[in-house]
Amino acid sequence: MSLTQSKKLGLTSKILIGMGAGIILGLLLRNLFPDSSFINEYITEGFLHVIGTVFVSGLKMLVVPLVFISLVCGTCSLSDPSKLGRLGGKTIAFYLFTTAIAISVAISIAILVHPGNASLVSEGLSFNAKEAPSLSEVLINIVPTNPLQAMSEGNMLQIILFAVIFGFAISHIGERGKRVAALFNDLNEVIMRVVTLIMQLAPYGVFALMAKLALTLGLETFGSVVKYFFVVLGVLLIHGFIVYPSLLKLFTGLNPLIFIRKMRDVQLFAFSTASSNATLPVTIEAAEHRLGVDNKVASFTLPLGATINMDGTAIMQGVATVFIAQVYGVDLTITDYTMVVITATLASIGTAGVPGVGLIMLAMVLNQVGLPVEGIALIIGVDRLLDMVRTAVNVTGDSVATVIIAKSENEFDETTFNDTQAGKTAGSFNDQLHAK
Repeated sequence: MSLTQSKKLGLTSKILIGMGAGIILGLLLRNLFPDSSFINEYITEGFLHVIGTVFVSGLKMLVVPLVFISLVCGTCSLSDPSKLGRLGGKTIAFYLFTTAIAISVAISIAILVHPGNASLVSEGLSFNAKEAPSLSEVLINIVPTNPLQAMSEGNMLQIILFAVIFGFAISHIGERGKRVAALFNDLNEVIMRVVTLIMQLAPYGVFALMAKLALTLGLETFGSVVKYFFVVLGVLLIHGFIVYPSLLKLFTGLNPLIFIRKMRDVQLFAFSTASSNATLPVTIEAAEHRLGVDNKVASFTLPLGATINMDGTAIMQGVATVFIAQVYGVDLTITDYTMVVITATLASIGTAGVPGVGLIMLAMVLNQVGLPVEGIALIIGVDRLLDMVRTAVNVTGDSVATVIIAKSENEFDETTFNDTQAGKTAGSFNDQLHAK
């Protein structure tokens, strides 16, 4: 029995194997059958597309019920309004702080490396940016006129607000509220079990996603923007593996290496799906059971972070702004760069929930400093790969903020954090079945 368990691969290993196998299969099919309509129709857009989409849809299926139920559970245990206000203030302030750091570092490194080249400009470049909502629209749209419609549309800010109000009301109706709270706690356990079940399918979903990516994204896509690509990638890695761990150590004294080790599954999920929202069930599960964060904090900070915390996107905006300015031969001043930092930091909240948010935010930033929005067309080709990396960075930032805030609120179990075996999901469901 122990020998069998020792040979059992962990979830991280399975996901990595699925990722590697998918990339290898995709590259082999791409090179062996470069122009095969059969491969494209039945493998790329058929089998692989179906498996990958079903996996991502399974994760997204849980986002709304998980956020609502988990946030109600967390809020109804916070009977003190001042504590809820303090928690919200800390969360938003920390997210804005890290976003400002991210874009400042991105701009500085891009200026030093100088990825842009004026020879890249060509006639016919075009990019039609969707109009971003005004600040007044954002504030008005936070309040749902129909909570059920907000849930059906996946409007996170509206769901968060309604769940907070609903949970707060439960905590103030006495004995009847306790019965309702117990029901939501039971529902929360059910949702977490469903998360565990879907996580067992992760290696297959990741395999399909990566195989399709390898089949559809060729090296020619990089072309002349290879320097831009690696500058963005480098800053993302610096922010994810140096800035975040440093902040964690500074504010909590915890071991960053333990944190990074426990975040591997979440980062791989985020990388393969390129969606913070789709990864949210996995992020919440890991924060509570692997990192030792209480549900009262995790259920609030993580959904909010998935909606407004966009450090990875801010990094892309900083490098892209410098890159496009260099390509078009525009010299930006210190005032321009300051405006880029301020605009991108505030826009990380202002454009939350808007489709194509990264490019919309970038269009806003470019307009702010008088750069041509058409320059975005230069970087669209490599944005898919960078989007995968910056999503992994974003969920890492959400989790760092959650641990720091939980520790400051004394809602953190350090024993769980330091236990390398705590909350491991690989095989846990099957093990429990066998145990019964």
